[in-house]
Amino acid sequence: MTASTRTTVLSLYMRVFRIARTWQAQSGVASDTETERKYILQEARTLFRRNQKLTEQESIRKCIEEYEARIEIGLHYKNPYPRATYLPPMGLATQKGRKLRAQQRLRKQAKPIYLQSHDET
Repeated sequence: MTASTRTTVLSLYMRVFRIARTWQAQSGVASDTETERKYILQEARTLFRRNQKLTEQESIRKCIEEYEARIEIGLHYKNPYPRATYLPPMGLATQKGRKLRAQQRLRKQAKPIYLQSHDET
C-alpha cells in the first residue's frame, strides 16, 4: 500500500467515525439513534478489518469506491443500512445448467458498487 493510499483509507475510516459520532436517526428516537450509531461503527470495523490485508492497488481502489458510495448513500437517505438491490429479469428463475450460470452472472453484474463486500444470500 502506498503512502497516499494509506492516507486515503485512514481519512475515510476517520470520516466514518465522525459521521457515527454526529449521526441522528430519522425517527428522532434516542434508542434508534444509538442503534444506528452502533451499526455504523460495527460495519466500518468489520469491513476495514476484512480488507486490511489487501495489497493490490485495484482491489484497494474498488473498496475505497464502495465505502465512499455507502457513506454518500447513507448520508443522502439518512439511513445507515444497505439499500435493497433489484434483480434483473429472469434473475430468480430456477433453471439448471447453462441458464443457471447465466442468471448467476446477471445477478453478479446487477449488484451495485456499494454492496460488493456483502456476501450473496
